[in-house]
Amino acid sequence: MKIRSQKDFVSGIALIAVGAIFAIGATNYSFGSSIRPGPGYFPFGLGIILSILGLSILLGAFTAKSKDGDPIGAIPWRALICIVGALVFFGYFLPRLGFLISFPIMIAITSAGGSEFTWKDALLNAFILTALSYAIFIHGLQLSIPLWPA
Repeated sequence: MKIRSQKDFVSGIALIAVGAIFAIGATNYSFGSSIRPGPGYFPFGLGIILSILGLSILLGAFTAKSKDGDPIGAIPWRALICIVGALVFFGYFLPRLGFLISFPIMIAITSAGGSEFTWKDALLNAFILTALSYAIFIHGLQLSIPLWPA
């Protein structure tokens, strides 16, 4: 068999691996039942679905009709560093700075990874996403997330 799409092949392998890791990790938790699912129920199901999607993409890599093999391009290091850095920042500073400070900063850092970055767009996105996230998670779902620094 010949790989006709390198992007689909690598994406399929990555999705299968991530799905398998989640499904295997979920076996450490109680599954519960369909009526009363436990903490392992959703991640296990999601991992299985992700692995199945990865398998379908992987199989599609052998039947794709592309001229040049659909090669994998250069790794977008700036976007990768900004997105991972923003998530690490948010995870570390949420308990220290609170949601209303750390969340908009995370959005601004994430926005900086894009090739069309402007401060105006980043600040507008940060404001809108912070307001929506506050409405959904803190007001709607009533999660106990610190809003301000302690």
